[in-house]
Amino acid sequence: MAVKPFTPEEAREIVEAVQKPVVFLGMASDWPALHWNAEHLSETLGQKAVRFRIGKKQDNKTPLFETQCSYTEASLWEFLSWAKGRSSTSTGPFRDSPLSEHWAYADYKYIAMLFEDKASMFEDVVWSDFGYPGRNGRESTLWIGTAGASTPCHQDSYGCNLVLQVQGRKRWHLFPPEDTGCLYPTRIPYEESSVFSRVSVVSPDHCRFPAFSRARAHVVILEPGQVLFVPRHWWHYVESVDPITVSINSWIEMEVDDEERVGEALTRTIVCALKTTPSSDNTDDWLNPTEEKVTSHDENLQYLNLAVQACVEKQRRLPNKPLPPANPGRAQLGKRDSEGQSKCTAGLAGDSQHPTITNPFGPHLVPVPLISEQLQQSKEPRLKSCSSTDSIREPSHRCSQEREYSPGTGGAKREDMGGEECSSSPQNVPISTNDLLECLVHPEVIAMVTKLLMSRHSVQGCT
Repeated sequence: MAVKPFTPEEAREIVEAVQKPVVFLGMASDWPALHWNAEHLSETLGQKAVRFRIGKKQDNKTPLFETQCSYTEASLWEFLSWAKGRSSTSTGPFRDSPLSEHWAYADYKYIAMLFEDKASMFEDVVWSDFGYPGRNGRESTLWIGTAGASTPCHQDSYGCNLVLQVQGRKRWHLFPPEDTGCLYPTRIPYEESSVFSRVSVVSPDHCRFPAFSRARAHVVILEPGQVLFVPRHWWHYVESVDPITVSINSWIEMEVDDEERVGEALTRTIVCALKTTPSSDNTDDWLNPTEEKVTSHDENLQYLNLAVQACVEKQRRLPNKPLPPANPGRAQLGKRDSEGQSKCTAGLAGDSQHPTITNPFGPHLVPVPLISEQLQQSKEPRLKSCSSTDSIREPSHRCSQEREYSPGTGGAKREDMGGEECSSSPQNVPISTNDLLECLVHPEVIAMVTKLLMSRHSVQGCT
């Protein structure tokens, strides 16, 4: 076994102590999972079909949400044949998607389901090296894509995240939770545990989203063998850099997630109630493909009551336990599996009683650098930080350019406003259902309603 730069206890201390994203080097050098390149996975899975999300390569000023992508089922062999130009463009599952114009992404693939008949492979992923005994591939997901494949900028509601890069490189853009107001959060498309940003991070429209110029971007290109730690509630946009990329991640639950589940149940109840109401502007594709179905109001109220009950019971069991340090930002919820169960339950972050490491940074632990000015090419002085109302308040100017309609991002189509310059003239645009939702289920609003709801049940926070 290779000598690691940090013991499992030290690695977990770091994960629980640092408040910013960091990259671990040398911690996974002996993991068998480093051999999980796309060719190896293709041989292992054979003709097993995997669902790929296909997006068009573009340089638009609007995000490409998952509701706007096409999907196809293909084996990894078929995927590799297409990605390497070995297959005919007139046949196969990717026949309508020329590689020069499209990317493909097999994302969120649960290893426990993908390799259900090859359970021994779970042991190839050794998260126990980070101080989480028993955590391996069973609690992980696999991501396979081509150059340009991306995950829309979003904030995970629950826990924290460890990501191992296996093949190729990925570029990560990360923003602190304090900058939520500058990222214009939205719950449309709706996915439990994910708050999306309305901003195209790599090509932002500063006219529509002026506060984004104040967001503090931390950017890193993750190389094979490196492990990225994404702290709780950090926003992230991820894009594949190389022709083929493979990565493995694990979401680690935290003690504070119980109250987050109340907020997420609230969000689901409100979104489903409004978006299932017949309306002329409720014609958009609002449910993310990762959600299996639209749940009824009765089901949503049941989820909400169960979440509140779990908080109440936890508070009764641990009435005198001190609250852990709060991570700046909002209060929300986390990833679940296909059966609605929490993805990560073994080894909660925030449980460690070890003393804090004073200065862990060095050649084997590197903080992700802040380069927001470089990224966004903004010449405006940074006069103030982001506030929670930046994404709710209308900007003092509105764009006169055409506001493109994207399914799942704005309800009814809005008319062409003409021109390309920003205009100070007000726009008398009717308030849509999605406009209303962006206020009602804004992270800061949900956090306040959660606190009020919990106080009515005599629970002052369930952590």
